[in-house]
Amino acid sequence: MTEIDRPPFAAQWPLPGAPATLTWSNWDWPPQNRWAFQHVGAFLRTARIARGHGPAWHFGSAPRDLTAVTFTDIDGATRTVGDMLTATYTDGFLVAHDGKLVAEIYMNGMERATLHLSQSMVKSFTSALVGILVGAGELAVDRLVSDYVPELANCGYRGATVSQVLDMRSGVKFDEDYLAPNSEVAMLDRASGWKPRRDAADTVSIKGLILALQQERPHGGAFLYRSIETEVLGWIISKITGQDFATFLSNALWQPMGAEADATITIDHEGTGLADGGFNASLRDYARFGQLFLDSGARGTKQVVPEAWVLACRTGDVDAFRPNYAERYAVFPNAAYSKQWWVFDTVTGLHQARGIYGQLIHVEPARRLVVVKLSSWLDPINDALSATTFRAIDAIGRELVG
Repeated sequence: MTEIDRPPFAAQWPLPGAPATLTWSNWDWPPQNRWAFQHVGAFLRTARIARGHGPAWHFGSAPRDLTAVTFTDIDGATRTVGDMLTATYTDGFLVAHDGKLVAEIYMNGMERATLHLSQSMVKSFTSALVGILVGAGELAVDRLVSDYVPELANCGYRGATVSQVLDMRSGVKFDEDYLAPNSEVAMLDRASGWKPRRDAADTVSIKGLILALQQERPHGGAFLYRSIETEVLGWIISKITGQDFATFLSNALWQPMGAEADATITIDHEGTGLADGGFNASLRDYARFGQLFLDSGARGTKQVVPEAWVLACRTGDVDAFRPNYAERYAVFPNAAYSKQWWVFDTVTGLHQARGIYGQLIHVEPARRLVVVKLSSWLDPINDALSATTFRAIDAIGRELVG
């Protein structure tokens, strides 16, 4: 192992309990990711997101064994929810119906107190922070991003609105190919501290990467998924509030929501939190966030996220979604992407926070259903595993509601 493959923030190396093959370069690849997604704070630099000292928001209880629930898989075979959990490399799985905890399953060594990497699920948390600022009158989504971060007028984001960035419809060039070592998303991995830098001259930060990006098409075009858009939102949030991302998330969302445990977020060498993928939290706290959005942004009588914002996250521009994603999501004719949420049905409001390697928070208003799945897939994207998971969740919904 070379020196550069040893993360500089690891307390010791090799890490106790970690796979012998684990390096800074390969931690998110199989089989290392099966351990690493539950131990990010052991080798990457993180900031604490405090839960505070208030009472946790507790679910009711209505336990059921859902593992024997059957569904028809994409190959026509009949399988059980238990089969799905094993086949899709599950670490944690939770089902809540109408505010009551129905199932809570831990696998692969995960426990209730374990903080698991969110990957891109945190994009939806970032959206909630934007919504809170909009509700407070401190941010207007129709204004230019450069109105809040003047530096953005000197890069590809010149002329883009906050709304366009929220819906990933800016015209900025950013290749999201996770398997391409020279893609912009690979550059983001290095800038954020997720991966080692290539040489001593490679010193760019998250903000520095944003400022180096160029425009390749008009702003306001079709939806195109690019994680850097969320980093722009994180920068705007910090500029407006004067707080770092972790502090504002704690003050505005994590504490008011009633999280039961502290969370963390990975940070770059400038202390910037990775707003698009670096969040780590417990299974139940991910479910609390899902429940918050199921309950229109309210925790009991306390409105945490403005109701209008939450409802807007359940719908979106179907026509803007179709050009690049219609074939992949052909079974969802009313799909859209709205305010950093994947909306699978703009009619019923079914939406998900999603992350690569199999992370999801499923919010289904019609069935009053919240499902959280934390995973460590072998691939960043696997449409077959996604389809199997969705079919199993749908079967659970039918079992609970009909």
